[in-house]
Amino acid sequence: MRRTALRECGGIRSAADVPVAREPRGVMSTSVFSPGSSDATVRAANGAEVKVPAGWVLLPPGDAALTRRVKEAGDHWVVQERRGRKIFSRGVWAPAATIERIRGDLAAERSTDAYARRQVSAAKRRDRVQTEYVGDFREAVLAFLAFDGRHAGLARALADAVTAHATPVGSGTVARTERIPIERRAEAAVIAWMRHQTTAYDSMAIPRVKGRRREVRRMLAARSKELLAHYRRGEAAAVSCPLLQALNPPRGR
Repeated sequence: MRRTALRECGGIRSAADVPVAREPRGVMSTSVFSPGSSDATVRAANGAEVKVPAGWVLLPPGDAALTRRVKEAGDHWVVQERRGRKIFSRGVWAPAATIERIRGDLAAERSTDAYARRQVSAAKRRDRVQTEYVGDFREAVLAFLAFDGRHAGLARALADAVTAHATPVGSGTVARTERIPIERRAEAAVIAWMRHQTTAYDSMAIPRVKGRRREVRRMLAARSKELLAHYRRGEAAAVSCPLLQALNPPRGR
């Protein structure tokens, strides 16, 4: 029975790109790949190494508009890399001619006064949305803390610290996700801030055993919640309180 290394993806065909043994059936059924072992290959979900079609180049991530238009233009392969629970874009493979044509079109658009005005308007809109979100998030943090009135100043200081750390665009913190309500984001952000600022978590030697780090984080979260409950009850704060020390570090720290 004759065997031919024939591949197909989005209308692109090439014979004998790689050895037949490295081309499982269905390898080209998706346009999402991970990086290959060389600059001219990608790896399919089933582990098969696939050679990039001749005349294609890798468009690196960074220009969202260019990437979006290249994808919309036709044949392309998306390259992503998973690290832990996060997925990072490594770019898009597409015909070089397509990328250059669209890059030229974008350059022409971006050189106009109308485009400049739209950019200014968009930046102002983003700033307004961010300012509103920062305010809403801080209020959500204060609502979660719910400290007794005797500790209102401490609650404000903690809310300011957590908000400043968690809300910047691109920070990658839980506060930036839209998958959970803002109330849960606020709670998670407070607990995360306290884990790093009021415990020895960052210097702990945690065994590389599956589930061990998660277990430690749960234990520290319980301690943080217990500390917060102390202030919700209006109890007097001890000078040695790790939360007070984190919010009022000694000079030179």
